[in-house]
Amino acid sequence: MKKLALSLVMLFIVSGAIFAQNDLQVLSVVKYNKSESITVKQLKNRCGIYEKQAGRKLSLEEKKVVLKALKEEKLVVQAATKAGITIPDSTVEQYFMQEMQASVGAIVTEKELNDLLVKQQGKTLDQVLTEQVGMNVAEYKAYLKTQLIAQQYVVSQKQKEIQAVAATDTEIRQAYESNKTSFVWNDMIKVFMVIVPKGSNAEAAKIKANDLKAKYDAKKLSVQDLITQANKEGSGFQAGEMLIPKRQEYAESLSMTFENLSALFTVEDGFTCDVNETTSDYRFLTLEKKYAAKMLALSDVVQPETTVTVYDYIKQSLTQQKQMQYLQVAAQQVADELNKPEYVEDKKTGADLDKLLSWGN
Repeated sequence: MKKLALSLVMLFIVSGAIFAQNDLQVLSVVKYNKSESITVKQLKNRCGIYEKQAGRKLSLEEKKVVLKALKEEKLVVQAATKAGITIPDSTVEQYFMQEMQASVGAIVTEKELNDLLVKQQGKTLDQVLTEQVGMNVAEYKAYLKTQLIAQQYVVSQKQKEIQAVAATDTEIRQAYESNKTSFVWNDMIKVFMVIVPKGSNAEAAKIKANDLKAKYDAKKLSVQDLITQANKEGSGFQAGEMLIPKRQEYAESLSMTFENLSALFTVEDGFTCDVNETTSDYRFLTLEKKYAAKMLALSDVVQPETTVTVYDYIKQSLTQQKQMQYLQVAAQQVADELNKPEYVEDKKTGADLDKLLSWGN
């Protein structure tokens, strides 16, 4: 019995060694700028990412497509390196946080996001990313950096062609007609607001707010004077102009009731309210102008007191979409130009390749 058990243990050890050995098998070598191997393990990891996102196993043919994409990715990145293209880590961090912030709909730091996820889900950002995309934070940033380098190289090679892509007048007008109901203004007001945070001395903040309002009412300080002073370090207050749609969520963001916000739409332009107290500050505002709700024509500006028309906005949006679509085509063109026998050596082909890609089947 002991001899049998020992034999089984040895069998499992040998089997594990075989699997580990298979993972180290080199499928292809990319050598445009330097020699880089693509192993079974690397392919498994990338396929695992796609399987995690798709929620299913990849077929043999799909694994071959991923292998081809890996070779092309390495070719483009090597070509970018040879051309002197680099991406600083700060740019990678910026793109990473933009993606993360978009996913939660809030402006947060990486630590704040991690703390939020731990509080809400009991999982770290590392764990959530691994579950969703099959990569932890460090792996995802490394992947993102590779993609950004590749994209910048493609843009450098196809810059003229990409810039030549633009939305046509017909496309712009068709887009407007099919989305006309989305181009509207809500009832809006333009206000000038001064906010004095309470900080650690609420009484001093109240006195400061009333003093600023008194000088503003007496025309000793103009709107621009207050904005300029507020922007100075240590001013102790904030001042600025803003457009406020007549909507509940905007009233809440300004620490006022919807009824109070609605009342501002009934007063005359130039009306200045008294200093009001919120939980965190003292503030006052002046109603500068009212804008009535309306459907927007192509020649109307998208937002009051700006110069971008609906036509320009649609043109910019469609052009960006078309350029991104062309960028994908251009990326494949660049990859095809680089994917030559002298730059790629396939170590495994035919039945040998199929056998190594048969994991999970």
